[in-house]
Amino acid sequence: MSRSSVSSVTKQQPAPTEPPSTTSFLNVRHHASVVQRKLSTRQGWLGDYDYAWLCSPTLPFSIGGKKPARRQPPFYGVDDELPLLLAMACGLQHALAMLAGLITPPIIFASTLMLDAQTSAYMISASLIGCGILSLVQMSRIRLGKGYYLGTGLLSVVGTSFATLSTADSIFNAMYANGTCPSTIAADGTVIRGACPDAYGMLLGTSLICSLLEIGLSFIPPRTLQRIFPPMVTGTVIVMIGASLVGASGIPDWGGGSNGCQARPTSGPLALCPTVSSKHALPWGSPEFIGLGFLSFVSIILTELFGSPFLKNASIIVGLAVGCIVAGAAGYIDGSTITSAPAITFLWVHTFKIGVYPPAILPMLAVYVSTMMEAIGDITASAEVSRLEVVGEEFDSRIQGGVLSDGIGGFMSALFTVTPLSVFAQNNGVIALTRCANRAAGRWCCAFLILFGVLGKVSGFFLAIPNPVLGGVTTFLFASVVVSGLRVLSYVNYTRRDRFILAAAMSFGVGNLLMPDIFIYLFDGVKNASSGLQGLLDSITIVLSTPFLAAGLVAVVLNLILPAEALQAEEDEGEHAEEVVGDVEAVDKEGRS
Repeated sequence: MSRSSVSSVTKQQPAPTEPPSTTSFLNVRHHASVVQRKLSTRQGWLGDYDYAWLCSPTLPFSIGGKKPARRQPPFYGVDDELPLLLAMACGLQHALAMLAGLITPPIIFASTLMLDAQTSAYMISASLIGCGILSLVQMSRIRLGKGYYLGTGLLSVVGTSFATLSTADSIFNAMYANGTCPSTIAADGTVIRGACPDAYGMLLGTSLICSLLEIGLSFIPPRTLQRIFPPMVTGTVIVMIGASLVGASGIPDWGGGSNGCQARPTSGPLALCPTVSSKHALPWGSPEFIGLGFLSFVSIILTELFGSPFLKNASIIVGLAVGCIVAGAAGYIDGSTITSAPAITFLWVHTFKIGVYPPAILPMLAVYVSTMMEAIGDITASAEVSRLEVVGEEFDSRIQGGVLSDGIGGFMSALFTVTPLSVFAQNNGVIALTRCANRAAGRWCCAFLILFGVLGKVSGFFLAIPNPVLGGVTTFLFASVVVSGLRVLSYVNYTRRDRFILAAAMSFGVGNLLMPDIFIYLFDGVKNASSGLQGLLDSITIVLSTPFLAAGLVAVVLNLILPAEALQAEEDEGEHAEEVVGDVEAVDKEGRS
């Protein structure tokens, strides 16, 4: 890659801070004295933090022509000593901020594969527990020798990657299409899917193998990875992930469901949403459904307008809560999932038959490349809001440790019966708002996530959330992913070369969004193909049918092969020609006058 393409990225450096404490983790006496001081003194419990600021509502307008002055609390760095109550409060905020993003993928997976309530509730619990455990690993900074680390040493938490969610939809569609998963055709031609837990096991097994790619990529110098995957590529991928999820899950659920009832068949179990046997079943797009989703959506906006900093960080959960209260009062909530859920659960209470689906290998390898790109961007953002330097050897080691932890987390998450995980970006907003980047808050966040997962009734409640309420919230959540991608693209200077690459990539990505079936019939003319060849063709079809994979592939290839100098020279010549024409026109105008 040329220097000019690298220089198209804008970089801003934060003010340097003192290096983190080098106190050994194994210094038992030191840690014991810290714990004793925290538990036995008021300073250890409360500190000097302004808790009233944390819980005071915000007025978006002025009173008497003046807005009330609000004193900002102190900033707590990565390894600063943090009061116990503040650590718990900030940890709860981080847990609530990421909760909706953690429960949404397993709910969508279970709905797509038509799994029963007990299995679905377990998948939610496993996601919460797995993310809590692996976030602890990501926040660590374990020296492995020869300059390599495991973990970022920042308040970096992980959650189920939305890239997996988008790709899995194409993989599951292929499984139902080729008979790997059972389905029947109703009298009116509607395809009715049967339960297919083995498909989830195949996704986990394929993910486990493909995670080795990200583990290997973590040992490549971060600067090399950033040249191959600059913000122009990363931003395009993130935009396409969010946009595809809005169309495939967010808006359909807002209208009543994404299980096939959005096609509004005239007969069969999906003639009404979510099914004809459901409580308060209605046709997709009914005003009752639209109203419930809109109520949740507006609640998020009102929380941002009037909520305290604590509530703002949990605005997604506020939207879910308000929507569920109204839906419950109107009789739209089916409590059977809550009663059937166990009181206490843990990992491996329910297991899936691990397998490998060969056509999914290539798409899942691309998913891990995507999670690696997300990790680099999110770790950079975490370092910035934590007031640490984002250049130099120490920062590069944080990138290396974070990507390695991401890859190992993908391997371990498959063993935890959870799909691949990636660093979550929304927690950086919590750090910026609360001015607390301390890892102690992150550890409390992990404790809360594990607690929510162990309490099985909590997962049963999340499973009982009506589709319109979930859709109104997830539409906002997935649109936030799009905005994150646009923010990454804002670091690009949009030279002619950059615009050309983006246009080519968006042609495939946006085209896929608007016409999802365009590549499904690409290899229908291939007859009597061997199992290996058919698997390769299916794999290519999945890649081309997934918007972010197709767009990302085009962006990466063009970024590597397109000569920046030649196109830049053409652009410079064009600009010079425009200047000459402008000068000639000015001279002519003066001559006429």
